Amino acid sequence: MALRFGLFGTGHWAAQTHAVGLAGHPGARLVGVWGRDPAKAEVLAARHGAAAYREVDALLDDVDAVAVAVPPDVQAPIAVRAAEAGRHLLLDKPLAVTLDDADRIVAAAQRRQVASVVFFTSRFNPGMVEFLARSADGARSADSAGPTGGVWHGARGALFAAISEPGNPYGASPWRHTYGGLWDIGPHVLSIVLPVLGPVADVAAMDGPAGGLHLLLRHTGGAVSSLSLNLDGPPAAKTFDVTFFGEPGIVPVPHRDVTVVQAFHAAVDALVGQVAEGRPGHPCDVRFGREVVAVLAAAQAARTQRRTVVVAG
Repeated sequence: MALRFGLFGTGHWAAQTHAVGLAGHPGARLVGVWGRDPAKAEVLAARHGAAAYREVDALLDDVDAVAVAVPPDVQAPIAVRAAEAGRHLLLDKPLAVTLDDADRIVAAAQRRQVASVVFFTSRFNPGMVEFLARSADGARSADSAGPTGGVWHGARGALFAAISEPGNPYGASPWRHTYGGLWDIGPHVLSIVLPVLGPVADVAAMDGPAGGLHLLLRHTGGAVSSLSLNLDGPPAAKTFDVTFFGEPGIVPVPHRDVTVVQAFHAAVDALVGQVAEGRPGHPCDVRFGREVVAVLAAAQAARTQRRTVVVAG
């Protein structure tokens, strides 16, 4: 039997990725849509033969799982309510914008033993999954081997977007402009670096030109990674490049090899599989989402306080 989903969100990402992905997945059934704008919820729900809901709890009552595509400060309380109602969680990155909110989600999910997946897009691309499996096999510290033998010393990553470029569907997104590249695109890079180099011990940060942000991360195993982020940079500078380096050489990660809807299908597969097996637990579950938030929060503190900040355990 298909898992009954409620979709929370009506924006571009919710409509073009979550709704399309759920409607086209054989293991899922889109039951209803809730949005902060009821008129948009009506339109999106009608497009996929679902019902529009005015109340969060009313939709939770009618589903087995939720897919959430709203700003992270809105997502956090919905995720807690859903988990406390025993609903499985398919959430978006970042999990939250405060560590306290992230902890509340994790606590609720663990208390009710619900399955959870946080949709870090790159982590659901087959090429990336295979790359990380090889690279992270025993490579949780600087003394461990990379995919071709030898140890990793660190990583460098650059994700430069141009959100204000004409035609960008996220250009009018208030939360992205409020929280910036650290919280919007930083999770994408961290979701790749952390599985290979392990948890982050402390972070330093420095602002750059044109809204850029540069992070230096020391991992608990001794490796060091440097990440450069820009959400609203010049279109000519757009890039997404993550490279690991060390004794195995210089090894770039593969580029995306599927569409975002196909990646979302893989995330739905992961959640449905956990539910079917009755065994919550996935590499991108809410606990990993919380680990990413802890690094982002430390980076934000390092940026504002102009000092190196220890990541909360």
